[in-house]
Amino acid sequence: MSEIVPVELISSKIFFIRGVKVLLDRDLAELYDVETRVLNQAVKRHIKRFPEDFMFQLTRAEFNNLKSQFVTSSWGGVRKLPSAFTEQGVAMLSGLLNSDRAIDVNIQIMRTFTKLRQMISANEELRREIDGLRQLTDERFQIVFETLDQLLSEETNPPKKIGF
Repeated sequence: MSEIVPVELISSKIFFIRGVKVLLDRDLAELYDVETRVLNQAVKRHIKRFPEDFMFQLTRAEFNNLKSQFVTSSWGGVRKLPSAFTEQGVAMLSGLLNSDRAIDVNIQIMRTFTKLRQMISANEELRREIDGLRQLTDERFQIVFETLDQLLSEETNPPKKIGF
């Protein structure tokens, strides 16, 4: 099955804000091929489906920080601060937008979030393995260093001469 939207494109639009991975309303609208205002109107009509942990509006400082991450700003003049949708918020959107494209894109977004979680998990597992190897290596080198210290201390005490 060919991807309607490449995983790389979706993952490039995922930001880490307030300690969670989010997609902005304008990026979601672009992926779904609808206007941002249409997406936001659908959300407003069903606002009870979007508690703070599903969707939140960026603060001016967060928005400015996000804009500063881009060398060339394509944001233009915005009248209202963007909304950020968590993974659960994006899943909730799937029930609101029923076009075939929205459904296909939503599936791809969920797969992307899953791949990101797997990558983070793999990195954590790799870090634990490296820590284990470091500890094992430190223990072995400690033995080598202790042996070297012992040999060096024997050399500093010259052997007693026997005889004349």
